[in-house]
Amino acid sequence: MRLVLIVNPFSSSVTARARVVIRKGLSADHDVEVVETQRRDHAARLAKGAAADGAEVVVVLGGDGTLNEAANGLVGTSTALATLPGGSTNVFARTIGLTNDPIEATGELLEALAARSIRRVGLGSVNGRYFLFHLGLGFDAAVIEQVERRPQLKRYAGHPLYVYSTFSTWFRHYDTTRPRFRVAFPDGPEAERTIDDGYFTVILNTNPYTYLGNRPLDIAPAATLDSPLVAITVRTMRIDSILRVVGAAVRGGGRVGRIGAVDERHGVTAIDVTGHGPFPYQLDGDHLGDAERLTIHHEPDVLAMVLPVRPSDEARSDNP
Repeated sequence: MRLVLIVNPFSSSVTARARVVIRKGLSADHDVEVVETQRRDHAARLAKGAAADGAEVVVVLGGDGTLNEAANGLVGTSTALATLPGGSTNVFARTIGLTNDPIEATGELLEALAARSIRRVGLGSVNGRYFLFHLGLGFDAAVIEQVERRPQLKRYAGHPLYVYSTFSTWFRHYDTTRPRFRVAFPDGPEAERTIDDGYFTVILNTNPYTYLGNRPLDIAPAATLDSPLVAITVRTMRIDSILRVVGAAVRGGGRVGRIGAVDERHGVTAIDVTGHGPFPYQLDGDHLGDAERLTIHHEPDVLAMVLPVRPSDEARSDNP
C-alpha cells in the first residue's frame, strides 16, 4: 500500500528512535512517505493533500489533536486513517484497542493493514468540524484550556498536570455558581427536549471519555463508532454531586447516567447548544475557545478507518 506517515515532532511520545523504527517497520511491506506538522491545523492540510495524491492510508504519529486534524482532512475521501500513539494520553488509539507504546502499536497496525481491516465509521460534528471521540462543553473545556497554557509541562507531566488543572480550574478559573448553557434535542417528547441548566456537557462518539494514567474513565458504554452520539449533561456543580460523578466514572459500567444530577441521552443525531453568555468548548482534547451557540450532528460512515485485528476477526479469516 501507499502510506503517508504524518508525524507531529512536538508530541510527548515522539522520539527520534521511535520515528526511525516506525518508518523502517512500515516500509518493509509498504511505500511510505514521511511528512511533519509545523503548526496547528497543518495535519489537516497534509492529510487532504495525501488523499488528493492517491495515498491509500494516512498514518498519524502524534496526539489526539493531530489525529483529529488529519481526520478532518480525510472526511469524505476513500483514503483511510490510521493512528499510532504519540501523545500524552492517546485516547482514541487506546479506545480502538492499540497498545499505548508507539513501536508495539506499529506491529498491530501492520497486522491490520495485512488483513485489510479497514471500514467506514461515523463521527460527530460541531459547527462543521468533526470529532473522533468526544466534544466537551463547559467545565472540562476550561480544564483543557488551563492545560494548554503549559505546553512544556504537558509534554513531560501530562496526567499530573490534568489533575492539577482540574483543581485550579474549579477554584480559580470557572464560575460554578450558575448554569452556562441550554441544551436542546430536536427529537423526543416535547417536555424532555430542552435542558436549561447545563454546567458541563460531554457528547461522546466513543467510550471511554478519557484515561487517568492506565485507568479508563468509563461514562458511556453505549457510545461506539457504529452508533449515534451519547450526550451527558451535568446539571449542578455542587461538590458532593461532582464527587459522585467522578467516582462513577472511575468505577465504570455506565454508572454516571444513573446519578440524579446527570441527564444522559442515547442515539442522539442532533443537538443545539445556546449559551447563557460565552462558554468554553473543546474537541478531542483541543481547546477551541468560547462560543455562544453550537450545532452538533452525528455523521454516519464519513471516514475510512484502519482498526486493529480482533481475535474474532483472525478466527474468521482462518476459517472461511
